[in-house]
Amino acid sequence: MSCPGISLERILFGLAGTVTVLAVVLAATVSAWFLLLGAFVAVNEWLYAWKGACPASLILRRTPCFGRKAAR
Repeated sequence: MSCPGISLERILFGLAGTVTVLAVVLAATVSAWFLLLGAFVAVNEWLYAWKGACPASLILRRTPCFGRKAAR
């Protein structure tokens, strides 16, 4: 199975953006402690930029959609 037209980077940035917006909304409506979730996302983005992998990328590479690309 392959996912034409979609790259791992696009999925990761979409996921990071969604979780960041969710963290901001939850921080504004529930508790400021949810800003730690946004900080966690930022750390993972820096980790991906520095090392080329983050926990989400390692999990996504094991899916059938990206598994073949990682093996090449």
